[in-house]
Amino acid sequence: MTDPSKGDQSALRIGQRVKKHRKKAGLSLEQLARLSGVSAAMLSQIEQEKANPTVAVVWKIARALHVDLSELLEDARVRHRFQVIRADDERYLFSRDQRCTVRTLSPLNLEKDVEFYQIDLAPGGSLDSDPHFHNTEEILCVASGRITVRSLDHEVNLAAGDSVHYSADVNHSISNPGPDPATTFLVVKYRGE
Repeated sequence: MTDPSKGDQSALRIGQRVKKHRKKAGLSLEQLARLSGVSAAMLSQIEQEKANPTVAVVWKIARALHVDLSELLEDARVRHRFQVIRADDERYLFSRDQRCTVRTLSPLNLEKDVEFYQIDLAPGGSLDSDPHFHNTEEILCVASGRITVRSLDHEVNLAAGDSVHYSADVNHSISNPGPDPATTFLVVKYRGE
């Protein structure tokens, strides 16, 4: 695990809070996995603070535990004016495969249910997503390369400097159809009911 002094230390405590609430509910990892739809292996990694889950994953866990999202994301005793995520903090970086790398650019304890990502796609790479929660929206800006965005049955091709706003409560994807690597910045907004 990376040195906690390098990033948002509150993200490290998510695992501790998940474990505390799971034990309080009297659930095993397998039981929580069935209730939340998050694999037992991922739950174990989260509790051991070896994985830094997205807000969507924490939301699933919170619903299964019947607790507010903020109880897992926030330490009510600690509020910071600045929450810095360092470029070399590997807890915020993950890869789906060799052609898609996603880096979280926002702390996970935001009160407004917003996530911010950098997505790097090699030629032919894609990020396919199942529907997020009802009314979730995404705003994507292409920094370099070419990107195709699909939301349900709609599709748009974008070049560097272009941006798009679309529904993410349906199947959606971001792909690189071009011959060159592409970088995008993505904001996910969870609007709720």
